[in-house]
Amino acid sequence: MPRHCPDNPPTRLGELRTEAPITRVRSWDGSTPWLITAHEYARAALVSPALSSDTAKSGFPAVGPGDVASGDEQRPGVLLTMDGAEHTRLRRKLIGEFTVRRIEALRPRVEQAVHDLLDALAAGPKPADLVSALALPLPSLVISELLGVPYADHDFFQQRSNDALDTQAGREQTQHALGELVAYLNELVVAKQANPGDDLLSRLLEAGELTPREVAGVGTLLLVAGHETTANQIALGVLTLLRHPEQAGELRATDDPATIRAAVEELLRLLTITQAGARRVAVEDVRIGDVLIKAGEGVIIATNAANRDADVFDRPDDYDQHRAVNRHVAFGFGPHQCLGQPLARLDLQVVHPALLRRFPTMKLAVDSAALSYRDTMPMFGVNELPVTW
Repeated sequence: MPRHCPDNPPTRLGELRTEAPITRVRSWDGSTPWLITAHEYARAALVSPALSSDTAKSGFPAVGPGDVASGDEQRPGVLLTMDGAEHTRLRRKLIGEFTVRRIEALRPRVEQAVHDLLDALAAGPKPADLVSALALPLPSLVISELLGVPYADHDFFQQRSNDALDTQAGREQTQHALGELVAYLNELVVAKQANPGDDLLSRLLEAGELTPREVAGVGTLLLVAGHETTANQIALGVLTLLRHPEQAGELRATDDPATIRAAVEELLRLLTITQAGARRVAVEDVRIGDVLIKAGEGVIIATNAANRDADVFDRPDDYDQHRAVNRHVAFGFGPHQCLGQPLARLDLQVVHPALLRRFPTMKLAVDSAALSYRDTMPMFGVNELPVTW
């Protein structure tokens, strides 16, 4: 569905949330999955064991040609495509690496990375592209250090990640890019088996509870998801704050962690960059609200529409960093809720106040209408963000 305004999800999603919050839609391949747009029903669908995340199951609603999985496709370690006991087993092995306490211990390193990137931005030319100067390198630096992936290889994995996520491209392109990423992680895992370091991949290998292929799969998933999503969120978050100077000024002036957290949660709710939604296929008949979804039918959960539901959020289309209760589903909900959300939150909590303080006069260097957006990708974002100060 087209966006009539890049600051908001497609208008039709909001209309459907009022008219028919669970309804059939026609997808790119002629299939007719169910689309869920209301917050209440989105949460119900996200926790339902009757709805599978296995992309290889018949009826799964692929985002585009490059997202179509073959029935015999194996993706060891990729939590997003697992269900039930296998998903629980793997997630339990990883959850300790993403506790708030463990991630919070990374704050000094994230702060230093932000400081260094802002120094480089200040010393560079004006105008500057904030995507290439800050939004992309920060999460890449952080996830590389966490996983033990050489940051020197960031151009390689950023390009392969971008190609792998381009579901509108052909399956050959996306699978080739994904295959190169998996091969890269497999080689890295072999190297860490021989010479472990103080990083997540080494710790998983030393624990001996996951196979090397599973560890490589975990690494591939985190490498792709750990920088692409946060990079888009950072750039769009900066754009939103530049358009709300009064609230940006409040964020610049505070060092109160609760205030900063509230601003980040509001940016996550408002932007909800996963514009392709959460996708499932029913493995048994299940009723969501008043609608019976039958086994084999696809389901698309539009989290960006759910996060604009006026029944849950007052003035849902407004940016309000003073929002007291923010039950957004930007990271999903239930058993498949994003494992790396504490890390994403940390990056965002550090980068936004730091940028505002360092560059209090920052503004867009072009007219808003000149910005180009990643509107054909599963994750919404801006291609470039020219700024000056």
